Amino acid sequence: MSAKSWASKILARQVLKKIRRESVDAVKCQQNVFHTLICDARQTAFGRDHSFQDIETHQEFVSAVQIREYEAFESYIDRWKQGESDVLWKGKPLYFCKTSGTTSGTKYIPLTRESLPNHINSARNALLCYIGETNQSAFVDGKMIFLQGSPELSHLPSGIPYGRLSGIVANHVPSYLQRNRMPSYATNCIEDWETKVNVIADETIGQPMSLISGIPNWVQMYFEILLKKTGKQNIREIFPDFNLFVYGGVNFEPYRMKFKELIGADIPSIELYPASEGFIAYQDSRESDGLLLNVNSGIFFEFVEADQLNQIGAKRLTIGEVRTGVNYAIILSTNAGLWSYLIGDTVRFVSLSPPRIKVTGRIKHYTSAFGEHVIAEEVESAMRVACTSQGIHISEFHVAPQVNPNDGLPYHEWFVETDQLPDDKKTFASILDNKLQEQNVYYKDLITGHVLKPAVVRFVKPGTFNAYMKANGKLGGQNKVPRLANDRKIAESLVGGMIAE
Repeated sequence: MSAKSWASKILARQVLKKIRRESVDAVKCQQNVFHTLICDARQTAFGRDHSFQDIETHQEFVSAVQIREYEAFESYIDRWKQGESDVLWKGKPLYFCKTSGTTSGTKYIPLTRESLPNHINSARNALLCYIGETNQSAFVDGKMIFLQGSPELSHLPSGIPYGRLSGIVANHVPSYLQRNRMPSYATNCIEDWETKVNVIADETIGQPMSLISGIPNWVQMYFEILLKKTGKQNIREIFPDFNLFVYGGVNFEPYRMKFKELIGADIPSIELYPASEGFIAYQDSRESDGLLLNVNSGIFFEFVEADQLNQIGAKRLTIGEVRTGVNYAIILSTNAGLWSYLIGDTVRFVSLSPPRIKVTGRIKHYTSAFGEHVIAEEVESAMRVACTSQGIHISEFHVAPQVNPNDGLPYHEWFVETDQLPDDKKTFASILDNKLQEQNVYYKDLITGHVLKPAVVRFVKPGTFNAYMKANGKLGGQNKVPRLANDRKIAESLVGGMIAE
């Protein structure tokens, strides 16, 4: 055992013990975070505008600060961008994370001196929890790769740097990890994703890769390029020391079978839930379901039942008031200066002590053209069951409503890219639709009531989804294809890739 591996085990035990203690007392941790945030922001422009000096309780905060999305912060963020101090948080941001979402335009999310450790330490803690629980630390001695955006930063006229979150964080990776990190800085700065992944493959072939991390669909692309370049049967033949996969951004379950085939073995994995607005949760245990909520890392959480979000007087719940099994919109107040910020994700608690969640979808990514409100968790589960039954693996899929078909009843239209077509397409579609009905009673009522006809599945040619992402400037990095839509904007872009029936 190397000195680094031994030291990581010692640190892991200490960190795991601390995290377990905090998580059991999540309500107290969140109360402390809340009071610290309010006290530290009282002299900011936002704090003065919202009478933070009079806020002592969560209910007083609810009365003073409404739930808001990015657009409601823009005037404050513009003042920060121009160099003003003490706007949303004390001082000026260290960085702005520039994002381009699928449901809104460009956003500049602030990162402050106080909020940056949330992003850095949370990923570290996830790895340390894995070591502490399994006593496995061999990956720290091998090479590690994090498929991400460019670490190069630009600067606003005020001098504040900005860039992608993954690029900002890359500039703060501890030195002891930098020595093992791949690819090279120059390669990481390549903007064109296809070129970048090809160069990364060339750099990593022959290296003792032990940890690979990234959004599953882009890691899959990297694996397929590696296999093509080497002629090997699976990734373990290329990287025999590969023993830990770290991922986030999308539900991994629809990819799991394909990854097992590509890798040639079941590889231990760690799931992360990072966002530009804050590192929200991570998998702290292989023995427990769900992701541990980051209750003591500068984020105060509120939750609103997703189906009540747009109702007047919808109740904003704290960590001590939530229930398991309910779909909640998640709301953040942070030491980066975001206040009751509607991040756009929905989650479901699977455990309350400690608080563990599963991401169920996006508020704006759903299909409800007929009142069914189908969410990502439901379609991903249906897809997993259908693929398992037919022994196929998906690359990507998207669901949209077909409201005005040329003939017959409307329906849900699924665009599916797979490594091979199922032997029986009708059975595949039937299994998928039946599983969705089983999970969503509103959808079932529409089918049995002959308002909708069962799902129609369109298989598309390999590369169709990547072509769509490339055409929209979203190939690679942290970008993801929305699994669900309430319109046909994405669907119409995929029609050209359909395989003839």
